[in-house]
Amino acid sequence: MSAEQAGIAGEAGSVNASAAGVIPSIRQRWSPYRFREQAITDGALRRCLEAARWAASSFNDQPWYWIVARRQESEAFDAMIACLMEANRAWASRAGALILTVTRDQFAYNGKPNRVALHDLGAAAAQLALQAVAEGLQVHQMAGIQLAQITAQYGLPEGHQPQTAIAIGYPATDAPTDALDVQLHQRQSGPRERRALSEQVFAGRFGHAAEWL
Repeated sequence: MSAEQAGIAGEAGSVNASAAGVIPSIRQRWSPYRFREQAITDGALRRCLEAARWAASSFNDQPWYWIVARRQESEAFDAMIACLMEANRAWASRAGALILTVTRDQFAYNGKPNRVALHDLGAAAAQLALQAVAEGLQVHQMAGIQLAQITAQYGLPEGHQPQTAIAIGYPATDAPTDALDVQLHQRQSGPRERRALSEQVFAGRFGHAAEWL
C-alpha cells in the first residue's frame, strides 16, 4: 500500500480484523465526503467504466447506463450537481467527476420485465468502485437525487429509470480548513462497521445462523 493509500485508509477508519483475508481493493474501499478539487484523467475514468462493463448480469442483458459529467466540463458538471438533493451538493461538487446511474426496466432480448435490473446495476457499480481503488480514487454513491429532474433534463426514454448518483475522485487527505471541511471530516472518520456474518448468513431457515461460520 502506498503512503497516500495508507493515509486514505486511516482517514476512513480501521477495518475489522475479520476482513484481514479479503482482497486489498475491498479493504481499502470507502466512501469519502472530502475530495480534492482535481479532475480525473480520461484513462482512469474509462478503466473504471470498463470494469463496470464486465459485471455479470441476468441473461448478460447489462441493463445499466451511466451519464457522466467530468469536472473540467464545468457547465455539464454544474448541471449534474443541480440534479442532486441539496444536502449532497456541497461535498459532491468537489469530486473529479459525477455519474448518474440509469436502469432499463425490460430485457432487451424479449421485452419482458427485468426483476433484477437493480441487482445488476449494483454489481456493476461495485466493480466500478473497486477499480477506482486501484486507480487511487474512491467513489461515494448516493440515493439523494432529483428523479423527475434527471428524467427530463437528460431525456431518459420510456422504460428507463434514474437510480443513484456516484461522486468519484481523489480523497482529500489534508487537514480540514473550514467549517464544512470539519463537518465532512467528522462524518467520514468514524469506524467502518458491518453486521456480523451470523446476522446475514443462514442455513436451514431464515434467521438460523449457519454453524460453520
